[in-house]
Amino acid sequence: MIIKSYEISKQKFDKQNFFLVYGENEGLKNETIQILKKNFNGNIERYDETQILNNHENFYEKIFNQSLFEKEKIIIINRCSEKIFEIIEKLLDKNITDIKIILNANILERKSKLRNLFEKSKKLVVVPTYKDTSIALIEIAKKFFNNYKISISQETINLLVDRCNGDRGHLKSELDKILIYIHNKKSINLNEIHILTNLSENFSINELVDSSLSKNARRTSKIINESNYKSEDGILILRTFLQKAKRLLKLYEQKSESISLDSLINNYKPPIFWKDKPIIKRQLESWSKSEIEDLIVNINKTEIFLKKNNSINLMLVYNFIYETSEQF
Repeated sequence: MIIKSYEISKQKFDKQNFFLVYGENEGLKNETIQILKKNFNGNIERYDETQILNNHENFYEKIFNQSLFEKEKIIIINRCSEKIFEIIEKLLDKNITDIKIILNANILERKSKLRNLFEKSKKLVVVPTYKDTSIALIEIAKKFFNNYKISISQETINLLVDRCNGDRGHLKSELDKILIYIHNKKSINLNEIHILTNLSENFSINELVDSSLSKNARRTSKIINESNYKSEDGILILRTFLQKAKRLLKLYEQKSESISLDSLINNYKPPIFWKDKPIIKRQLESWSKSEIEDLIVNINKTEIFLKKNNSINLMLVYNFIYETSEQF
């Protein structure tokens, strides 16, 4: 049964237990899965397709021998492909009523057995996610800037949308980047958007900051040496550091001896993207709470000094990054 992505929030899926969300629009896929999760009850378990393919008997056992204390469960399987077809087909032969299984797949061709299986059965739900239109992305961007009362021209919004390649996930990442960059300003111009959205030529700033916070000095050095950041990127790098450091501090504030790092990260609100979880775990293992507090103070001091000495912008930021990644 095919359901349009915009119809998901209007539907009730009491009789359906298997859902396939596929396509090239990562942002829309993530939104769709979030809506599905809100409609269901139960503990959430996440898998990568390769985990299941490498140990499918263990996966079957977890499903069929469900704990008496777990009446309902939501299973999300990421990066799905045709390879999982036989496993899903086998599960469909069983009477599964208290588990919702969501498959997150990339592009599936028309002749895909997995896609055809879901499209032809009323007991299964398939949600295709195609590229967003420019009109849809423009509306998302306008709503964002209106909510934050940021002045921006239509020409600038058009440039921003054009850089997102029809994916609201890319747009959201760019909008998050803009929010970090703009800080207390109330306007942003075409040149600033051009600079901020043109970082694809380099390693991403997120990757640079994550490597430094993970204390991976070799990786950090490689990113700096192979990238061509501009002086304007200095403030954005520091504010990205600040944002990620504050998240680590919040995680530490919620930490207790009875909670594992994995549980702490899985239960964090707002939810952490699954790809970022192992990175954040490494960062938590690399820093103590007091060290993170000191880091936040140093970030703020560095930004203040940076604004007073703009001529040495990137050199100062690089020194800060090296010092951070090499701390023991």
